[in-house]
Amino acid sequence: MGIIKSIQSRIYTIRGERVMLDFDLASLYEVETKVLNQAVKRNIERFPDDFMFRLSESEWESMRSQIVTAYEETSKPSSRIVMIGQNKRNTSITPYAFTEQGVAMLSGVLRSERAINMNIAIMRAFVDVRKILLKQSNINEQLLEIKERLGEHDVQLNELYDAMDNMLDEKIAQLTWKDRERIGFKIKDK
Repeated sequence: MGIIKSIQSRIYTIRGERVMLDFDLASLYEVETKVLNQAVKRNIERFPDDFMFRLSESEWESMRSQIVTAYEETSKPSSRIVMIGQNKRNTSITPYAFTEQGVAMLSGVLRSERAINMNIAIMRAFVDVRKILLKQSNINEQLLEIKERLGEHDVQLNELYDAMDNMLDEKIAQLTWKDRERIGFKIKDK
């Protein structure tokens, strides 16, 4: 289960897609980023734009700050940084982002036993993330429904309060001056 959590922490949302970056995948597959990208380039017809895309400079800058923050928040802050260092990433080139389908396609390109086992774990992580998002969506729908019900109840309660106020006003108007309760000191007859 620990590997799934580790993989989930490497799934980012970019351009509205849940993706994994090439250097994270390379470290999981225990290959250099360069080797992973060469295998992809040799089989580029398997990776259309909705399976894989290169990050723009601005996206990569934004991702760097998120990644550094994520590294600092992990219990082993240096472990993720070391993984990036081990891959000797060319920092002048922005990384590739692989969607869930792109990661699945990698299993056909990288055929080692480690790659196959890791691909299975990655697919499970994507499924778990999807389940979490569905639960969150369901909770949001329930909260919206509750909010609508409360709004309806507020309207009904306000109508009830108004009706009660009107009834009280009518009863007060019906009282005559003699029937009203006197204000001031009351003297008891002896």
